Amino acid sequence: MENYYVRVSKADLDFSAAHFITLGPDQCEGIHGHNYRVTAEVHGPLDESGCVVDFIALHTALRTIVDELDHRVLLPLEHPVIRVDAGQDEVEVRFADRRWIFPTSDCRLLPLSNTTAELLATYVGQRLLDVVRSPLVRIEIEESAGFSAVCELRGE
Repeated sequence: MENYYVRVSKADLDFSAAHFITLGPDQCEGIHGHNYRVTAEVHGPLDESGCVVDFIALHTALRTIVDELDHRVLLPLEHPVIRVDAGQDEVEVRFADRRWIFPTSDCRLLPLSNTTAELLATYVGQRLLDVVRSPLVRIEIEESAGFSAVCELRGE
């Protein structure tokens, strides 16, 4: 039996963003940034044209997702301890005795429990599955050269 997948890994599938993560219930990193790079694999059968998915459509979908994250502060809405209160003009974030205020337009509020590379890969993969019909999507997010996380998500 034959298995097929396409892989998209282009220089323009990158984004720069700030974040901080918690490492346990009482340890929170300082805010810092990364130049992330996204690679996607879409697995599936060949269509009538002999393609798994149109490369251009896949690239366009990824570029849309990446653009939404670019030059933003990534904030987790489902974190058990970090509190995010988004107003019209500003977002207030609290962890223990620490407090940050960001302009709302500079933030991307994400349905995640933490903004780790692993969970960012999950987020990108879930968004991609909403656009591309596939039994399996594999997303790799490189946080910095040599450090990456991979998530595989099952679709249809």
